[in-house]
Amino acid sequence: MAELVFFSGTMDCGKSTLALQTDHNHATRGRRGAVFTQFDRAGTAVLSSRLGLQVEAIEVDESFSFREFVVAALSGGQGLDYLICDEAQFYTVAQVNDLAELVDRLGVDVYAFGIATDFKTRLFPGSARLIELADRVEVLQVASLCWCGQRGTHNARTVGGVMVTEGDQVMVGDTDAGVVAYEVLCRDHHRREITAAKSGAEHVSMDPLPFAQE
Repeated sequence: MAELVFFSGTMDCGKSTLALQTDHNHATRGRRGAVFTQFDRAGTAVLSSRLGLQVEAIEVDESFSFREFVVAALSGGQGLDYLICDEAQFYTVAQVNDLAELVDRLGVDVYAFGIATDFKTRLFPGSARLIELADRVEVLQVASLCWCGQRGTHNARTVGGVMVTEGDQVMVGDTDAGVVAYEVLCRDHHRREITAAKSGAEHVSMDPLPFAQE
Protein backbone atom coordinates (compact mmCIF):
# COMPACT_ATOMS: atom_id res chain seq x y z
CA MET A 1 0.00 0.00 0.00
CA ALA A 2 1.34 3.43 -0.93
CA GLU A 3 1.49 6.04 1.81
CA LEU A 4 1.92 9.74 2.46
CA VAL A 5 4.50 10.37 5.18
CA PHE A 6 5.40 13.78 6.61
CA PHE A 7 8.80 14.08 8.30
CA SER A 8 8.87 17.24 10.41
CA GLY A 9 11.19 19.12 12.73
CA THR A 10 12.91 22.45 13.33
CA MET A 11 15.70 23.76 11.13
CA ASP A 12 19.07 22.01 11.65
CA CYS A 13 17.46 18.68 12.58
CA GLY A 14 18.50 16.86 9.38
CA LYS A 15 15.32 16.92 7.26
CA SER A 16 17.08 17.43 3.94
CA THR A 17 19.76 14.89 4.84
CA LEU A 18 17.03 12.34 5.53
CA ALA A 19 15.31 13.26 2.26
CA LEU A 20 18.54 12.56 0.36
CA GLN A 21 19.06 9.29 2.25
CA THR A 22 15.47 8.20 1.57
CA ASP A 23 15.90 8.85 -2.16
CA HIS A 24 19.18 6.94 -2.17
CA ASN A 25 17.73 3.95 -0.32
CA HIS A 26 14.77 3.60 -2.69
CA ALA A 27 16.80 4.23 -5.86
CA THR A 28 19.39 1.59 -4.96
CA ARG A 29 16.58 -0.96 -4.68
CA GLY A 30 15.47 -0.22 -8.23
CA ARG A 31 12.55 2.03 -7.39
CA ARG A 32 11.92 4.99 -9.67
CA GLY A 33 11.43 8.38 -8.09
CA ALA A 34 11.45 12.14 -8.53
CA VAL A 35 12.82 14.79 -6.16
CA PHE A 36 11.17 18.16 -5.53
CA THR A 37 12.11 21.19 -3.46
CA GLN A 38 11.52 24.91 -3.05
CA PHE A 39 13.79 27.74 -1.85
CA ASP A 40 16.71 25.38 -1.20
CA ARG A 41 19.79 26.98 0.40
CA ALA A 42 21.96 25.90 -2.56
CA GLY A 43 19.78 27.60 -5.19
CA THR A 44 17.10 26.68 -7.69
CA ALA A 45 16.33 23.07 -8.73
CA VAL A 46 18.61 21.41 -6.19
CA LEU A 47 18.05 19.58 -2.91
CA SER A 48 20.98 20.03 -0.54
CA SER A 49 21.84 19.25 3.06
CA ARG A 50 24.00 21.16 5.51
CA LEU A 51 26.44 18.23 5.35
CA GLY A 52 27.34 19.20 1.78
CA LEU A 53 25.36 16.54 -0.10
CA GLN A 54 23.03 17.51 -2.92
CA VAL A 55 21.11 16.19 -5.92
CA GLU A 56 19.25 17.79 -8.79
CA ALA A 57 15.59 18.45 -8.04
CA ILE A 58 12.47 19.89 -9.60
CA GLU A 59 11.67 23.38 -8.31
CA VAL A 60 8.11 23.77 -7.03
CA ASP A 61 6.31 27.10 -7.29
CA GLU A 62 2.67 28.02 -6.65
CA SER A 63 1.66 27.12 -10.21
CA PHE A 64 3.28 23.68 -10.19
CA SER A 65 0.93 20.69 -10.43
CA PHE A 66 2.12 17.39 -8.98
CA ARG A 67 -0.86 15.69 -10.60
CA GLU A 68 0.01 16.94 -14.07
CA PHE A 69 3.67 16.04 -13.62
CA VAL A 70 2.98 12.48 -12.53
CA VAL A 71 0.26 11.86 -15.13
CA ALA A 72 2.54 13.17 -17.90
CA ALA A 73 5.41 10.99 -16.69
CA LEU A 74 3.29 7.85 -16.53
CA SER A 75 1.63 8.60 -19.88
CA GLY A 76 5.08 8.99 -21.43
CA GLY A 77 6.20 5.61 -20.18
CA GLN A 78 8.28 6.90 -17.27
CA GLY A 79 7.58 4.83 -14.19
CA LEU A 80 7.26 6.58 -10.84
CA ASP A 81 7.18 4.67 -7.58
CA TYR A 82 7.84 7.50 -5.11
CA LEU A 83 8.19 11.26 -4.71
CA ILE A 84 10.64 13.03 -2.40
CA CYS A 85 9.18 16.44 -1.45
CA ASP A 86 11.55 18.66 0.51
CA GLU A 87 10.68 22.08 1.97
CA ALA A 88 7.07 20.93 1.88
CA GLN A 89 5.97 23.63 4.31
CA PHE A 90 5.99 26.00 1.34
CA TYR A 91 3.61 23.91 -0.78
CA THR A 92 0.06 25.13 -1.24
CA VAL A 93 -2.92 23.31 0.25
CA ALA A 94 -3.98 22.33 -3.28
CA GLN A 95 -0.56 20.81 -3.94
CA VAL A 96 -0.71 18.75 -0.76
CA ASN A 97 -4.20 17.59 -1.73
CA ASP A 98 -2.76 16.47 -5.08
CA LEU A 99 -0.02 14.51 -3.30
CA ALA A 100 -2.60 12.65 -1.21
CA GLU A 101 -4.62 11.87 -4.33
CA LEU A 102 -1.54 10.48 -6.10
CA VAL A 103 -0.97 8.13 -3.17
CA ASP A 104 -4.57 6.92 -3.11
CA ARG A 105 -5.35 6.71 -6.82
CA LEU A 106 -2.01 5.92 -8.46
CA GLY A 107 -0.18 4.09 -5.68
CA VAL A 108 2.78 6.48 -5.62
CA ASP A 109 4.58 6.79 -2.27
CA VAL A 110 5.09 10.38 -1.13
CA TYR A 111 7.75 11.30 1.42
CA ALA A 112 7.42 14.96 2.45
CA PHE A 113 9.94 16.82 4.60
CA GLY A 114 9.46 20.21 6.18
CA ILE A 115 9.23 22.61 9.10
CA ALA A 116 5.89 22.60 10.89
CA THR A 117 5.73 26.17 12.22
CA ASP A 118 7.01 29.57 11.15
CA PHE A 119 8.87 32.28 13.08
CA LYS A 120 5.55 33.33 14.64
CA THR A 121 5.01 29.74 15.92
CA ARG A 122 2.09 29.36 13.47
CA LEU A 123 1.65 26.31 11.26
CA PHE A 124 2.57 26.75 7.62
CA PRO A 125 -0.52 26.01 5.47
CA GLY A 126 1.32 23.22 3.64
CA SER A 127 2.48 21.63 6.89
CA ALA A 128 -0.97 21.92 8.45
CA ARG A 129 -2.53 20.13 5.48
CA LEU A 130 0.13 17.43 5.56
CA ILE A 131 -0.57 16.82 9.25
CA GLU A 132 -4.27 16.55 8.44
CA LEU A 133 -3.84 14.13 5.53
CA ALA A 134 -0.67 12.12 6.15
CA ASP A 135 -0.81 8.41 6.88
CA ARG A 136 2.08 9.02 9.26
CA VAL A 137 3.73 12.09 10.77
CA GLU A 138 7.30 11.45 11.91
CA VAL A 139 9.02 13.97 14.18
CA LEU A 140 12.75 13.82 13.56
CA GLN A 141 14.69 12.79 16.63
CA VAL A 142 17.93 14.67 15.91
CA ALA A 143 17.68 17.57 18.35
CA SER A 144 18.48 21.10 17.26
CA LEU A 145 19.83 23.08 20.19
CA CYS A 146 19.05 26.54 21.46
CA TRP A 147 22.06 28.72 22.36
CA CYS A 148 21.40 27.80 26.02
CA GLY A 149 21.89 24.09 25.31
CA GLN A 150 18.23 23.11 25.67
CA ARG A 151 16.35 21.40 22.85
CA GLY A 152 15.46 23.91 20.15
CA THR A 153 11.75 23.84 19.39
CA HIS A 154 11.01 27.17 17.69
CA ASN A 155 12.40 28.94 14.62
CA ALA A 156 13.16 32.62 15.26
CA ARG A 157 13.63 35.26 12.55
CA THR A 158 16.12 38.05 13.12
CA VAL A 159 16.58 41.24 11.10
CA GLY A 160 19.85 43.02 11.64
CA GLY A 161 20.49 40.71 14.59
CA VAL A 162 17.21 41.56 16.37
CA MET A 163 14.39 39.01 16.69
CA VAL A 164 11.17 39.99 14.94
CA THR A 165 7.67 38.56 15.28
CA GLU A 166 5.91 40.46 12.49
CA GLY A 167 6.21 40.21 8.73
CA ASP A 168 5.45 37.92 5.81
CA GLN A 169 5.44 34.21 6.59
CA VAL A 170 7.87 33.53 3.73
CA MET A 171 10.62 36.06 3.17
CA VAL A 172 13.15 35.65 0.38
CA GLY A 173 16.17 37.93 0.59
CA ASP A 174 17.09 40.71 2.98
CA THR A 175 15.01 43.78 3.83
CA ASP A 176 15.73 47.48 4.03
CA ALA A 177 15.96 47.02 7.79
CA GLY A 178 18.92 44.65 7.56
CA VAL A 179 20.05 41.08 7.02
CA VAL A 180 17.38 38.41 7.55
CA ALA A 181 18.56 35.27 9.36
CA TYR A 182 17.04 32.43 11.37
CA GLU A 183 17.94 30.78 14.64
CA VAL A 184 16.54 27.84 16.57
CA LEU A 185 15.48 28.68 20.13
CA CYS A 186 13.87 26.81 23.00
CA ARG A 187 10.30 27.87 23.76
CA ASP A 188 11.28 30.03 26.73
CA HIS A 189 13.89 32.06 24.88
CA HIS A 190 11.66 32.39 21.82
CA ARG A 191 8.85 33.65 24.03
CA ARG A 192 11.19 36.17 25.68
CA GLU A 193 12.86 37.02 22.34
CA ILE A 194 16.35 36.26 23.65
CA THR A 195 18.59 35.25 20.75
CA ALA A 196 22.21 34.16 20.93
CA ALA A 197 23.34 37.69 20.05
CA LYS A 198 21.13 39.24 22.69
CA SER A 199 22.32 36.79 25.33
CA GLY A 200 25.97 37.37 24.53
CA ALA A 201 26.48 33.69 23.68
CA GLU A 202 29.39 32.88 21.41
CA HIS A 203 30.13 30.27 18.74
CA VAL A 204 26.49 29.82 17.80
CA SER A 205 25.47 28.99 14.22
CA MET A 206 23.32 31.73 12.73
CA ASP A 207 22.99 30.30 9.20
CA PRO A 208 19.93 31.62 7.39
CA LEU A 209 17.16 29.32 6.26
CA PRO A 210 16.92 28.72 2.52
CA PHE A 211 14.07 31.16 2.06
CA ALA A 212 16.12 34.01 3.52
CA GLN A 213 18.40 33.88 0.49
CA GLU A 214 17.95 34.97 -3.09
